Amino acid sequence: MKVSIRKTLLAAAFVAPGLMMNTAPAAESYNLTVAGASPGGLWSLLGAGLDSALKAEYPGSTVTYQTSGGGIANVAVLQRGDASLAIIEDAVLQLARDGEAPFREPAKDDIRVLSYLYTWAPMQAFIREEFAKEHGIETFADIAEVKPPITIAINKRGNIASSVAVAMLDAIGASPEEVESWGGKIIYAASGEQSSLIQDRRIDMFLNSLFVRQSSIMQAGGSVDLSLLPISEETISTVTAKTGTQPFVIPGGAYEWAPNDTPTVSISAALAVRSDMKDETAYNLTKALYENYEKIANVHPAMKSLTPEIMASVEVIPYHDGALRYLKEAGLR
Repeated sequence: MKVSIRKTLLAAAFVAPGLMMNTAPAAESYNLTVAGASPGGLWSLLGAGLDSALKAEYPGSTVTYQTSGGGIANVAVLQRGDASLAIIEDAVLQLARDGEAPFREPAKDDIRVLSYLYTWAPMQAFIREEFAKEHGIETFADIAEVKPPITIAINKRGNIASSVAVAMLDAIGASPEEVESWGGKIIYAASGEQSSLIQDRRIDMFLNSLFVRQSSIMQAGGSVDLSLLPISEETISTVTAKTGTQPFVIPGGAYEWAPNDTPTVSISAALAVRSDMKDETAYNLTKALYENYEKIANVHPAMKSLTPEIMASVEVIPYHDGALRYLKEAGLR
């Protein structure tokens, strides 16, 4: 019995190292947080999509959605290292890059991007058709030409859509101060409130960054006749340069009250990281997201337009070096 045991142990001594040499190393996995905005809504769904995409490439990985004050707050969240990833709008990234209010100093060396998540949240200027006809308003620029006593709702202060709306009004000579001088008013209200306000005829127009045919728009259009005002090429050029937004065309027929193509600008959202993230980590994350982008595109019908080419089109802030290496290998940059 002793001899038998000794032979077994000797055999194990020679076999075990061989087994260890042939065993594949454990697959890479990541445990990350992504700073978004409030719970619920599209950004929380995007967090789930990021989690699915990473899991598909690196089983056992997790991306946890972390609520925050939104894109502007997420710059500081990244800078403090309170999250691994953050969803931040391009207009916010430009403000941070240039150190413009509410930022005190440029953040261009702190923040990098891995991907766009969407580029189609256009600024839409909906006006009550009755008011527009009464005052002869057919385009966005007509507001400044006519100088009517118009009440306009834009998003709440601190929301980047509010800042872009003010930039658009400034570009045509209809700043909040000027609107008030005509007997009008600027109201700051969230998207859902804007829909109710125009249905109740307490405002004449709302100007906000919304997905085309978003439910709040369709609800308003079902209760009151609306017109969608086109933005001039000159205004678009001025606003995109100032805010980091992009030109966008709302296709004719998207709404029954807007049969023609309507040019405007769009706010986009990018996935940002700290610039000191390890190159290999940024490379792996980027690879996972781009090669499993359908996981992100499938989180909501509004995301169906997502493609790797769109994801690779950020210009306002540089891509992380690790991300750029993957994009060049994939022929996307």
